[in-house]
Amino acid sequence: MARANRHCIPGCIWHITHRCHKKEFLLKFAHDRSRFVAWLIEARKRFSLQILNYQIGGRP
Repeated sequence: MARANRHCIPGCIWHITHRCHKKEFLLKFAHDRSRFVAWLIEARKRFSLQILNYQIGGRP
C-alpha cells in the first residue's frame, strides 16, 4: 500500500521516528551514525530546517 502524501504546514513542529524491520538497529557502527548525522545536517541546510533535538540510540 502506498503511503499518504505528506503535508508541510509552516510553523508546525514535527516529531519524526524510524523503526527498522523486526525492530533491528540500523545504525550499529560509528561510521553509519556519523554519516546519518551528516545527512541530517545537510537536510537542515537544504530545506532550512530547525532541528530542536535528535537521538540515535538502540538496544545495547
